Amino acid sequence: MSASIVPDPIRDGVARGWKLLDAAALERDRTLEADVVIVGSGAGGGVSAEILAHSGLSVIVVEEGALKSSSDFRMREAEAYPSLYQESAARKTLDKGINILQGRTVGGSTTVNWTSSFRTPPATLDWWRRHYALLESTPDALAPWFAMMEARLHIADWPGAPNENNDILRRGAGRLGIGTGLIRRNVKGCWNLGYCGMGCPTNAKQSMLVTTIPAALEQGALLVTRARAERIVLRGGRAEELLCQALDAGGIVPSGRQLRLRARHFVVAGGAINSPALLLRSKAPDPGGLLGRRTFLHPSVISAAFFPQPVQAWAGAPQTVYSDHFLAGPLDGPIGFKLEAPPLHPLLLATTMSGFGEAHARMMRDYPYMHGMLALLRDGFHEDASGGTVRLRADGSPELDYPLTDYLWDGARRAQLAMAEIQFAAGATAVQPAHEMARRYTSWREAKAAIAALPQGLQLTRVASAHVMGGCAMAGDERFGVTAPDGRYRGLDNLSVHDGSLFPTSLGANPQLTIYGLTARLASGLAEALTGRPAARPAA
Repeated sequence: MSASIVPDPIRDGVARGWKLLDAAALERDRTLEADVVIVGSGAGGGVSAEILAHSGLSVIVVEEGALKSSSDFRMREAEAYPSLYQESAARKTLDKGINILQGRTVGGSTTVNWTSSFRTPPATLDWWRRHYALLESTPDALAPWFAMMEARLHIADWPGAPNENNDILRRGAGRLGIGTGLIRRNVKGCWNLGYCGMGCPTNAKQSMLVTTIPAALEQGALLVTRARAERIVLRGGRAEELLCQALDAGGIVPSGRQLRLRARHFVVAGGAINSPALLLRSKAPDPGGLLGRRTFLHPSVISAAFFPQPVQAWAGAPQTVYSDHFLAGPLDGPIGFKLEAPPLHPLLLATTMSGFGEAHARMMRDYPYMHGMLALLRDGFHEDASGGTVRLRADGSPELDYPLTDYLWDGARRAQLAMAEIQFAAGATAVQPAHEMARRYTSWREAKAAIAALPQGLQLTRVASAHVMGGCAMAGDERFGVTAPDGRYRGLDNLSVHDGSLFPTSLGANPQLTIYGLTARLASGLAEALTGRPAARPAA
């Protein structure tokens, strides 16, 4: 995609004089000050930066990744994963049982996600209200904030027809009487390319990279990139300064330079693994031992199917159809799951599906005819789905210990069966779950018996996740969460958390819109507290 065809608003802003500091270029240690320091530039950090900067506060946004833009996004997996994702898109749980996809660039995961936008399910909000004393956790209370962010980020129904990959889910489910819906997307002028996971080369995706972060920079905010937030210095119940390691040009190894960032208030928005880890390294107050615990993933299992017609699952809007049919039961009953049809790109596909040698080569030869479906398991509502725990390695880096229980494996099996039945109903000639011992099954009858007999277990069933939530749970009762309903971290007067780590459970839906709406409310309250006047609302 040529830069001469698509304007690059990031390069234009830099040329106009945005305040940027690439820590990889530092030749000496630096100390900087602002009203607010925000750690992270993703959904929570980006929304917070725009609202706080528009309210007249001086803001510093710190991002561990680099500043990339549409000129850098060339729809190539081999370039995108190392430069835009945590651990080159190979971040895994402690036991290597779950692969975790998270962004690591300006805009965070919003720069590389697939644009799926759902409001928080009412049943989840009701659970939070009843079990976590979050009294404002109602659809009516959050509706204005969702509406504000939907307008800001152009979240709307996708006007185009689903690509074949998504329409297979719609057709197959419809033939079985299973309801489906259409997924709203945060896009404006989308070219329908299908490479959203590698950064949008046309700036159509309304990520934080092209919306809230530029808006904050236009108001004079400072963006610091390739700087790793190491520790917050705490004294007397207050955060005094953030210590950051400058990284080298590769963005991985510390260069030896240090940044000290001082502020009246600190906002932690590094995501639901890095945020708890930063607070753990900082020895934040945690009398109940809750910090880093109950971290959720929507563990996701995958089913591939093969069709006589071309599917070309890499092309077109990546996720436009979903089914919540299997979420209809009680939240604390057998685990429910949401069905979606993800894009299939060769590198991620080849490393996710099982098999080797001739079997794997055959699968890749049939790649144009392959359909993919995934099931997101709704964890967090049952004692046997209590999530995982963020811990620190010896070097201070984070890792997530997420035990996979029999309760979760039961859900995985039911999801594999449901997906296979839908795929055969849509006309598949064969179905193969992403499981080490599975093979191609050529009929629903054969697949039903075989999947029922497959042993579900670690390193057998392939499990992945792009949704990390919890670890800094918000609750009205201090016994159940380290953060209060206003996002303030308990025990620290001038520190807030504004990201998905606030969720006391998973959602049962893709989380970006929940983070946008919740953070808009929290950041607006913080702006009013710091300035003494109502927060400025960003323009749509």
